Amino acid sequence: MDNVQRTRTFRLARTAHVGVACVLAASVLVGCSGGGSSGTTPASMPSGTAQSPGATAISIADALGSAVGSYSAYDESSEQNVAGARTGGGAPIQIGQCEDRVAFYVPDRHGDPNSTEALWYYDAACTQVARDVVRIYAPTGPSSENVSRVASLYAPGNGTPTAVRTTTVSYENATFGRLGYPVTAAGFDAYDTSELAIAGATTAQSAHEIVMLATSDSTASFCGDSAGFNVAGLTAAREVYGYQGGVSSGGTRTQNADGSQTWSATRTGSVDAAAPGALAIVTGTQNTACPIATPMFTLSGGSDVGAFSIPATATFDLGFLRSLSIANATLPGGAALNVATNAGQPFTSQTFITGTIVQAGTTIASFGVDAFGDGALTVTSTGQRYAIVDWQVVR
Repeated sequence: MDNVQRTRTFRLARTAHVGVACVLAASVLVGCSGGGSSGTTPASMPSGTAQSPGATAISIADALGSAVGSYSAYDESSEQNVAGARTGGGAPIQIGQCEDRVAFYVPDRHGDPNSTEALWYYDAACTQVARDVVRIYAPTGPSSENVSRVASLYAPGNGTPTAVRTTTVSYENATFGRLGYPVTAAGFDAYDTSELAIAGATTAQSAHEIVMLATSDSTASFCGDSAGFNVAGLTAAREVYGYQGGVSSGGTRTQNADGSQTWSATRTGSVDAAAPGALAIVTGTQNTACPIATPMFTLSGGSDVGAFSIPATATFDLGFLRSLSIANATLPGGAALNVATNAGQPFTSQTFITGTIVQAGTTIASFGVDAFGDGALTVTSTGQRYAIVDWQVVR
């Protein structure tokens, strides 16, 4: 099977990553530096800690992860990709069979109406599940739909989910295919809210919106915004970290000739720090056009750590991240971020994608993740190591 056919197969199989519905939107996007932050330091947050290397590293890692995760989630739920596998040329999808590390079910394995289920595996023999995503969609009008998505996340060799992400998504001004997937070429507007839970406790919250413009060629333009934060934060430091921002305009998603998809955009925004329980996501008015002047989602209750600008290019194939590159992104305090894909490493290795945050010539933090966004972040000055699950720093 060639790459185009394999990608189409995956699309059918792929329901979504980051939080389901996120799916799409999760969007990556839009840049609104500092909007929504109170600009004051909560009384219970230690003075002077908001600009620590740890605060900057964790917030930036989460902001970056939100963007990458949203790209992945959108590709999972795009009719442009799924429809080709069902109705296009090549061998038809074998429902319920694993192919190229992906299996797809219609309906889901519980038999729910208006549902799909996709499983991604670590191994070619399809014995070690990495992600199991159940998606249920409900039309609310001729061009609108609500989607609920539950993604169970597995560590290698573990038959019990290590985390669960739940997402709800709302689509507007869209054209839908047979299984309720939005048709990318027709354009659409969408937003979602998502929670990541570990051991039954909510660990991270996020919200995203995306405006995908209609296109007649292989490249679509988009804009959008997002906000999110780690609920538990760092117990020892008694603070939590968050981000807000996105791509106000100029983002592109290209359907490549080999069947892969490449996202390219510069994400701008700000990072925040606060006492546990102080941060909250504020919901405004949904956008339906680019550029975005007023983001739908912002943060409140935190202290503004500083602004960031992250130019990133990510390519996905069959729903797997194949490459991610970031060169000289600017961060709060004059720090810089660089991220590279290590082609010699398997996609299951936590050294597949690596990044460093450097300030004044000194590395203040580094991280490594696999293609699913699972790995670790290390703060150089303290040696403190934080786990990253589904592209978010969790503990």
